Amino acid sequence: MVSDFNADLVSRYLSADRTAPLCKAASAPYGQVFQVLSNPAAAAPGSVALIWTRPEGVVPELARLLAGQNVEAAQLDAEVDAFAAAIKSFAKSCKYVFVASWAPTYHDRGLGLLSWGKDGTARHLARMNLRLAEALGDAADVFVLDSQRWIDATDDPRDRKSWYLTKAPFTEKVFKAAAGDVKSALRTASGQNRKLVVVDLDDTMWGGIVGDDGWENLRLGGHDHVGEAYAEFQSALKTLVNRGIAIAVVSKNDEAVALEAIAKHPEMIIRKDDLAAWRINWKDKAQNIAELVAELNLGLQSTVFIDDNPIERARVRDALPEVLVPEWPTDPAKYADALRQLDCFDRSSVTSEDRERTRMYVQERERRDSLDVASSLDDWQASLGVRVQASPVSASNVKRIVQLMNKTNQLNLRTRRTTEKELAQWLTDGTNRNLAAVTVSDRFGDLGLTGIVSWEQIGSTLEIVDYVLSCRAMGRKVEQLMVHLAVLAASRASCDTVVAKFIPTAKNRPCLEFWQSSGFSEDGDNVFAWKTATVYPKPPFITLEGDIAPAGQMASAI
Repeated sequence: MVSDFNADLVSRYLSADRTAPLCKAASAPYGQVFQVLSNPAAAAPGSVALIWTRPEGVVPELARLLAGQNVEAAQLDAEVDAFAAAIKSFAKSCKYVFVASWAPTYHDRGLGLLSWGKDGTARHLARMNLRLAEALGDAADVFVLDSQRWIDATDDPRDRKSWYLTKAPFTEKVFKAAAGDVKSALRTASGQNRKLVVVDLDDTMWGGIVGDDGWENLRLGGHDHVGEAYAEFQSALKTLVNRGIAIAVVSKNDEAVALEAIAKHPEMIIRKDDLAAWRINWKDKAQNIAELVAELNLGLQSTVFIDDNPIERARVRDALPEVLVPEWPTDPAKYADALRQLDCFDRSSVTSEDRERTRMYVQERERRDSLDVASSLDDWQASLGVRVQASPVSASNVKRIVQLMNKTNQLNLRTRRTTEKELAQWLTDGTNRNLAAVTVSDRFGDLGLTGIVSWEQIGSTLEIVDYVLSCRAMGRKVEQLMVHLAVLAASRASCDTVVAKFIPTAKNRPCLEFWQSSGFSEDGDNVFAWKTATVYPKPPFITLEGDIAPAGQMASAI
């Protein structure tokens, strides 16, 4: 915790918070911001830093402005740039760095009418925040947090008496909100955010009981304050879809009646193509959620369940403890805000694969339908027209690669979690290291960048380090194609053996089962080997495009 004021309460709240990930927080020496940022040894390797400062405390030109003196915008910019440069240098020693945006630390009308004028404090502070965010925007694993949200958490955020007594400009609730936001940011940065929200229908997605009232009489949109509230809730759900969060429905209803309402109601915002899946029947909702999540190849820990009925919420919470079941307001007017305030859907980045996630789930339904009419699994796989593009890591795909490494659990050889900085460091620190990113498409559409395989040459052996494949690409022989790439790399490097060392976790047994059936010999202790004198076959129906880059040429491209 690096600050120019007494922020020790943040450290205390972080250390006391029992939610994942557990933290032990410590405060840097009081007021020693630039001294700490300029000391490479100040941060322990792998540590996380929160930098929270008063703008006038680290930008002297702003302090002059607050004192009523004339200032130069160019000098303000230079001092902000110097602060950003110090943060970026310090960040090289940290796993993640969170920087709090600047907010006024005491009540001040400024220039009143002219606060947003050319020389107004409000205008200059806004410029400073924007310049800081832009300067830090290209720094890997550095994130700016919105401190105004912490200040808005209480009606009485600032306390000058506290400042005089303890040099803490904010009240306790502000520090508590800051600690909670940092914990959320840690979960997001390390890939622990949720990616599926399962929603009830009657009196949750819309007002009324569709089986009793008919879709024509549902309260949704129109000149009705209740209907308008449900429409706004659906709009908030649609926003999640656009950000890469999948939406699914679990409802006790007649499926045909409910789907008719979704298709025909003129004010319906969430349509069938927005849904990754649904279970609309009279079965137990916990059972339906478990089956639906399995169908999507997701984990229960990725799931949020929203239902207006407290009995249903309690049932799912008890039966499926990994599912997040938030308490839900009784007033539909509060639904949209309740959804927007959930921090479990935060993203450290939004990739093209995220934006297309729901469309990919719809395409997956079409693939499953085509499997039902295929004469055999082999015929079905051959009919898909699978194309795989193999690419090196680059600035354009590194965020997705890191996201895949941090989120994928089932088909993951070692479950190695990493950051952009750490991945680049790994590629450059060793010799003869390489990584291939795998992008998959077929006749139904693009699945996006869904797999990575990395390796390291040790003498005459090529060791597979990362072997990761998204669950949505499993079952199309892409698994074998990725192994083919690694064996091909080994042959080109004149290695005689390829080895893969499986490290078990609670969730990656599917990966072990793949390697046990891969054709590799098992040497005990979950070590699998292949002699490169024998070609590892490429699945004949997969078209391979692109090529793997020589080792040592990739980290510089990130």
